[in-house]
Amino acid sequence: MAEVSSSKAARTLALSGIRGRAASVSIIPAAPAERVSLRARPEDVTALSSALELELPTKPKTSATNNMRTALWLGPDEWLVIGDGEGESGLMAACAASGVLCSAVDVSHRNTAIWVEGAGAAAAINAGCPLDLSLKAFPVGACTRTIFGKVEIVLLRTGEESFRVEVWRSFSDYAYALLAEGALDATF
Repeated sequence: MAEVSSSKAARTLALSGIRGRAASVSIIPAAPAERVSLRARPEDVTALSSALELELPTKPKTSATNNMRTALWLGPDEWLVIGDGEGESGLMAACAASGVLCSAVDVSHRNTAIWVEGAGAAAAINAGCPLDLSLKAFPVGACTRTIFGKVEIVLLRTGEESFRVEVWRSFSDYAYALLAEGALDATF
């Protein structure tokens, strides 16, 4: 009879151990995080914001951060909420405790993130993304769902020269390679 192990299966992290650096750009896989794809009616935003202890943004291209949680506005009734730590920030529990009808889907294992930082960060991203990433057009805190090469990403500007690129795990190698190529061409 075969023995069954009681230990948990180890999760292999996307882009594990990979680091990229060019003269003006650093590309680093982000640590695992809890992520929730949240959909809710406008009248329920206040209750959800209270439960999440984070003001859900209601204007296009905006984000909000509080208590190591970040909410990204993706549409009139849609947010990506990110909590530091893998399943430890309690996003799903907070949504359930809000007392309102909403759609909260844990997408923590579907997504991964890549940090792109440095003077050439915007240029590296623009190698595959058509957005105007100047500070005037895409200020700190701005976010959007967009394309990067042939894949969909969610882009968040976290600083004047830093971005968080959220991408599906299955496309992370492609996104990372395209960022690395773009970084080689980013000269400042």
